[in-house]
Amino acid sequence: MTTTASSALTLRISIIVLTVVTAIVHLYLGFQGLPLFVLNGLGYLTLLVALYLPIPQLVPHRNAVRWVFVGYTALTIVLWLVITGGSSTVTGYIDKIVELLLIALLVSEARGSR
Repeated sequence: MTTTASSALTLRISIIVLTVVTAIVHLYLGFQGLPLFVLNGLGYLTLLVALYLPIPQLVPHRNAVRWVFVGYTALTIVLWLVITGGSSTVTGYIDKIVELLLIALLVSEARGSR
């Protein structure tokens, strides 16, 4: 495996792990009585599936899906700031760090896929 292929695989695995982590956080919060969080967690998982599963109809649109994923994640952060005013739990702050890293990796992957 070449260094480039290895880097791309590491990037993809990192994106998958970060997405699953933030989805689990949102699903957990959703099942604690905040139903919109369930939808947010399912949204993350749906975008992950759309980005990486070899669904023939979606393969030509992977770059667009990636940018929707970036926007979705950024919107989640903005709404968290609006709703909580930035004052939240440690879990909230850690999840925002995860989401910022996710955005950075998605953008990095987009640049590498040109």
